[in-house]
Amino acid sequence: MTHKKTSLYEIHDPRFRHLIVSNAELDELYSGCRWAEGPVWFADLNCLLFSDIPNRRMLSYSPGGASPDGDGTGGSISVYRAPTDFINGNTRDMQGRLVSCEHGGRRVIRTELDGSITVLADSYQGKRLNSPNDVVVKSDGTVWFTDPTYGILSDYEGYRSEPEQETHNVFRLDPETGELEIAVDDFVQPNGLAFSGDEKILYVADSGSSHDASVPSVIRAFDVVDGRHLKNGRVFCTLDKGLPDGFRVDVAGNVWTSAGDGVHCYAPEDGTLLGKILVPQTVANLTFGGPRRNRLFITAKSSLYAIYVATSGVQRP
Repeated sequence: MTHKKTSLYEIHDPRFRHLIVSNAELDELYSGCRWAEGPVWFADLNCLLFSDIPNRRMLSYSPGGASPDGDGTGGSISVYRAPTDFINGNTRDMQGRLVSCEHGGRRVIRTELDGSITVLADSYQGKRLNSPNDVVVKSDGTVWFTDPTYGILSDYEGYRSEPEQETHNVFRLDPETGELEIAVDDFVQPNGLAFSGDEKILYVADSGSSHDASVPSVIRAFDVVDGRHLKNGRVFCTLDKGLPDGFRVDVAGNVWTSAGDGVHCYAPEDGTLLGKILVPQTVANLTFGGPRRNRLFITAKSSLYAIYVATSGVQRP
């Protein structure tokens, strides 16, 4: 199928026109990161938290009114936490607490409402985790996270070390019992992950092409059986530019993922590429936010971007 390219959008399927705001602008809200990642929206606090991994900090963006030059990028940036131990992915649990993946600590942590830190997982069968990367929390409270080796490959986003886990896994954690189990173990480098709105499907990115060009740049889909087991793994989509890192799902089930040239949007039925939002920098992650969850916040290399869309994200809580 031929597609229409504009300065901001690529339309690959007519359905994409109903998901975007044609006259919306891509706003650069902040620039100054070394590798921006892990955006998570806090509706109750009206702010976005995101990671700047190599700089070992988490930043907070609070939307404000229009900026003095009228470009719509009004708001403020502040340091939420520094230093971090190379925190990457972030999410919230059902009580609204921040759950984060630490490359340096090789663990998943939870920030309690009083600011204290609880370690949720740092080892499996007596061996240290590789470097937890991204995390989601299911409505039953279980924590699902990926464990590639990016944080131990060098000292840039963690600490160089030999992996102790034999495989690069997707884990499921029950925080009530502390039970940690492998959900999938056949990824090259599992990365971003997200549930469909009804939680019947878990999508997981494989970004192994970052170090091995022969690895397909794919997002895989798994059926969630009995709320805890993953079955029928299959390729959901294959990216045509760059690799998949972090991604989110909207209320219609469309998957919006990071890519080498921006944000790609895929239809839930068959993984058809609907269109792209072109971004000047390589995109690492994204999330829906704002009062109506219709503003797409995008972390891309050194910058935080945002753009309004004509859909809204699935978000819990």
